[in-house]
Amino acid sequence: MAHYDTVIIGAGFAGAVTARQLAEAGRRVLILERRGHIGGNAYDRLDQAGVLIHQYGPHIFHTNDKQVYDYLSRFTTWLDYAHKVVANLPDGKGGRMEYPVPFNLHSLETAFGPQEGARLSRALLDAYGAEKKVTILELRQNPDPDIAALAGYVYEHVFVHYTMKQWGTTPEQIDPNTTARVPVFLSRDCRYFQDAYQGMPLEGYTRLFDHMLDHPNIAVRLSTDAFELLDLSGERLMFAGAAFDGPVVYTGAVDELFHCRFGRLPYRTLDFKFETYPVDTWQSHGTVNYTVDKPYTRITEFKHMTGQALPGVTTIVKEYSRAYTGAADETPYYAILNEENNALYDRYAQLAARFPNLYLLGRLAEYKYYNMDAIVARALALAGELLK
Repeated sequence: MAHYDTVIIGAGFAGAVTARQLAEAGRRVLILERRGHIGGNAYDRLDQAGVLIHQYGPHIFHTNDKQVYDYLSRFTTWLDYAHKVVANLPDGKGGRMEYPVPFNLHSLETAFGPQEGARLSRALLDAYGAEKKVTILELRQNPDPDIAALAGYVYEHVFVHYTMKQWGTTPEQIDPNTTARVPVFLSRDCRYFQDAYQGMPLEGYTRLFDHMLDHPNIAVRLSTDAFELLDLSGERLMFAGAAFDGPVVYTGAVDELFHCRFGRLPYRTLDFKFETYPVDTWQSHGTVNYTVDKPYTRITEFKHMTGQALPGVTTIVKEYSRAYTGAADETPYYAILNEENNALYDRYAQLAARFPNLYLLGRLAEYKYYNMDAIVARALALAGELLK
């Protein structure tokens, strides 16, 4: 290992950004990746029909951080894409309706009809002003009974059933603080995100990673289990049978780093059902949420997002959420954050802290949720620290 200065475990955004920054500063970096591809959960590929799909669910880039946007722009050009999501639910008359989420003024008119929707819109705008995001809690506390009732409608039709499917909970188990933050957007802006920079990598995420990792100081070993090389059983960090004093950046599950000594950290995982159809487009938007009555949480159709010109065929994916068990074919996606689980994570973090050259980075290693832009910023910051 003498010819590498740094070892990075994981070739997703956390590992790849850190590696590139260190490599450009002259550090020799080895990346170990358990999967057979780079890109982590952002990995995309062509399926058998030739449709560019996101293997691990849709990834939409958006940020207000110009530094992050400019950094990634070194490795990709961007397709101008503003993500829009609709909820699909029964209309109470035997059919179905779709309206934008987050729930906004267009949603009001779809759900309640043009006249009643316009009346409720005026009441909301008078009470709170335009272009504001007002939470369910604020609406419920409004003395106007119509506005309070609207909060109940959004809770029932947009939030509660979807959340039960996503997190495997009952309404009583849902954290009231989470409910309180669910917004109604007093706007006709139907974009899911209002960030200053939005888009999709023109050639896909995998090509972005190809460019990022294309550096003579970076070596990537795919289909490699780092745990066969990394040994944390003693007082010093051992790698490939010898003591290693350079930085080791670990982006995987922190409980697995210590063989789940205190038990597994709980996550939600996702099952994806990909379906291909002989049509140009299959649904109205890139993502359609099924907030009430279907077993899946959402359906994504990739061609809406990627801008791929491929007539006569399209691929969708249905997402089903369930508890993560640690099985080999499962991927932990969402940490279940509560006091008990945070305390369990702290025990693992304390084990890691025994090794001054071991750095935990990313969703799994830090047991928290990161958007893509946030983990890029976090990786840039860690690389800066390592280069001081």
